[in-house]
This record gives sequence, structure tokens and C-alpha cells, in this order.
Amino acid sequence: MADSLNTITVNGVTYNYDEYMASQNATKKDVNADYISKDTFLKLLVTQMQYQDPLDPMDNGEYLSQLAQFSALEQMTEVADKMENVHSLVENLDTSVLVGQLTNMIGKTVQWATTDSDGNVTVHEGTAKSVSISDGAPSLMVETEIKDASGNTTKAITKVDISTITRVGDGDISE
Repeated sequence: MADSLNTITVNGVTYNYDEYMASQNATKKDVNADYISKDTFLKLLVTQMQYQDPLDPMDNGEYLSQLAQFSALEQMTEVADKMENVHSLVENLDTSVLVGQLTNMIGKTVQWATTDSDGNVTVHEGTAKSVSISDGAPSLMVETEIKDASGNTTKAITKVDISTITRVGDGDISE
């Protein structure tokens, strides 16, 4: 049995922590291998200047143009990286706010609708018991009462996608 303290779960798949981190570092090294730093660019530029034809030298404006283009590209790459970080923060903030709103529903009666394969809509009702987050998507865990053919009632917990919730309120809302 694997040591559960030495694992990491990503997108629903559990990995050995050390192996996962090693694979992530290998991926980062591969990405960085394609990246040309400013120092590398300047070394290439100096080498280009060293081996140019002395009878037909390159124009200084051309060197400056190449340097300016590289600087602009480098800055755009940095902006794109920062925007990706901001996007991730906003997604996390949105999820946190939504979870906060969903926790206010705990203990309240919730109605939601489901549609079967024939297009028939069924409205369900139950009491919100908790909030669940699976793969970054929050949902409500709702306690419902189920009557069998003989009239006996049992309670069950149902995972309800928040997009299907049609009404929230205290007490009976089946009116």
C-alpha cells in the first residue's frame, strides 16, 4: 500500500510525490531549453559582429533593430506570464467567493431540476448539508427523502450541480 502522505493528486489522478515532482522539473527543463535569454542573444550578437565581413560591415541600425525586437519580445513574454498568474488568482478568488455563497445555503431547502434523455424535466427538493469541490467545481451535497413502493421513507445524499439549482429558501418551497 502506498504511503498516503507521500502522494499528490492532480486532476483526479494520484501520483507518488517524488516521481511527480521529478517529472515536473524535467518538463520545466525542456521548456527552458527552448528559451533564449538576453545574455544568449547578446553573445550571438557579439559573435555576429566578430565574424562579419570587414569590407561590408552590417549597419549599426540593424543591430539596434534586432536588440529592440528582442527586448520587445522578452517584455511581451513576461507580460503573458504575469497575465497567466493573474488569471489563476482570479479563478481561485471566484471559486472562494462561490464556496462562501454556497455555505450560506447549508441548512436551507434547495430545489433543482434534472432533465432525462427524453427531455422530461423533474424538480427535486432537499436540505443542503455541505459544499463539495471536485476538480475545482463546487457543488452542494443535499439530503433528500426517497419513498419506496411500500411507502417507506429513506434519506439519501445527492450531489447537486449548482447550475441546476432553481430555488433556495427556508422551510417547504414545494408550492
